[in-house]
Amino acid sequence: MKLAGFYLIALLSVCQLNSHAQDLKIPDPSSGQRIEQDFGLGTISISYNRPNVKGRKILGSIEPYGIVWRTGANGATKIRLTDSVKIEGHWLAPGRYAFFTIPGATEYTVIFNNVPDQWGAYAYDSTKDALRFKIKPVKLDKKLETLTYQFANVITDQQCDFQVAWENTLLSMHLETDVDARVMANIAQAMQGDNKPYYKAAIYYYNHSKDMKQALAWIEEVEKKQPDAYNVKYWKAKIQLKGGDKQGAIKTANEGLKQAQAEPNVEYIRMNTEVIEAAGK
Repeated sequence: MKLAGFYLIALLSVCQLNSHAQDLKIPDPSSGQRIEQDFGLGTISISYNRPNVKGRKILGSIEPYGIVWRTGANGATKIRLTDSVKIEGHWLAPGRYAFFTIPGATEYTVIFNNVPDQWGAYAYDSTKDALRFKIKPVKLDKKLETLTYQFANVITDQQCDFQVAWENTLLSMHLETDVDARVMANIAQAMQGDNKPYYKAAIYYYNHSKDMKQALAWIEEVEKKQPDAYNVKYWKAKIQLKGGDKQGAIKTANEGLKQAQAEPNVEYIRMNTEVIEAAGK
């Protein structure tokens, strides 16, 4: 009985040690990163782990050409779309995906797989692919130590570049989304309600080169309720300028400039001044 008691105590001690080991928090050699980009009417979220070069030869060596790669470390890189996105000309529906690549010396295969929660690429199943296409890599002039996902060239709310870079290689994929028809329908519907979105609608019309007369009518509705708002004067002046009314733009921007100076608000002093200078050319 005493011996049995000894073994029981020993077993409990081992279990306790294992429990403490599982609770131990230490930094992951490949740190995690989560990034999110607003795009169109939705968002694109990426969750991945970031390995480092550490003086090694990576692509074409540790990560061989022709083999499916998790394009990160630890679990598969996860990408979540809340709206449809066109990637290099291919539409991808909203959802959660695992992101893989097959590296090559002159060409990469890019893969979005329908099984987001998997470890590495060990259980990768090509029959579960949602999208697969090829892309040419770009050689970087300077070595990048840490694997990096990023969104670049977000010039409009409907176009940007999704990029993956590591060592001396950059993959850049062009993204597009077509939401204009949906936004225009949303604006038309909202204008039938009691809380009409005059300000946002006017700015959307300006940014997307719609009907400037309509945009001006909407921003003037906002101006009636907020006559001393320099941000409203600024947008009214920009709309007037884009609609060809330079003198009207100068007058409105000067009003906005005086209001911004009275606070003072440096940002709107600068922006209203820029409108005045642009209208004077």
